[in-house]
Formats: sequence, C-alpha cells, structure tokens
Amino acid sequence: MKTKNAAYWISTIIVCGFAAFASFAYLTRDPKVMGAFASLGYPAYFPAILGVAKILGVLALIVPGTPRVKEWAYAGFTFVFIGAACSHLAAGQEKAVVMPVANLVMLVISYICRPATRRLAIESEAEIHPTPTSISTIR
Repeated sequence: MKTKNAAYWISTIIVCGFAAFASFAYLTRDPKVMGAFASLGYPAYFPAILGVAKILGVLALIVPGTPRVKEWAYAGFTFVFIGAACSHLAAGQEKAVVMPVANLVMLVISYICRPATRRLAIESEAEIHPTPTSISTIR
C-alpha cells in the first residue's frame, strides 16, 4: 500500500510539475515555445488556451476533494498528451514525441495508483466490495 501511495504522489507531482512549467512558458509567450507551436501549425493564441487549461488541470489533481473534477482533469491531460504526440508525428518531429508519451505514462500511473479518497465514490465502493458478474446476476 505504501508503494502504491508513493507511486501515486511521485507520478502526480511529475505530471503536475511539467504541466505547471509548460503553462508558465505558454502564458509568458516564450519565443521558443511560440516557435514550436508555429512549427506544428497552431495559431498564436493556442498556447494561452492550453496554458490556462493545464493550470486548471494541475489544481484539480493537487487540491484534495472534487473527485469528479479530477476525472475530468485526467481525461483532459490524456487528450492533450495524445494530441501533442500525434501533432509531433504529423509534423515529422519524431524525437519530440518522447515527452508527451512519457507524461502520458506518468499520468496513467497516477490514475491507476490513486487512493480511494481521490476517486469517485461509486468507483471506490466497487473496488472495496466487488460483485461477481455472471449471466445469472444480469437477469
């Protein structure tokens, strides 16, 4: 149990740290970041939208409570990381795929290792009291 809790916090802090750093770079319109977005074909306003979304996602994952908001944050980060990897691949930037994929792996570890207090009540209850599923119980 301690290992699972440690894995949760380490992976969550890594994801949130990278997302917070990226948000700062996006919102300050760092020239290197703006050039990277331009090389992918995105408009100049896109980093600002993504920067705000990532900050909100970081807050959702770190702040206690609000399990439904956490679910949305996990989903949002998943879409962002998959979208970033696909964008880099489409632009022929194969080496740049490593970071979004690594972040996605950390996000999956965080999601799987979440403590019951950070899960939806119905999900936690099902984990504590699993029910067998069979054809007789479905009828």
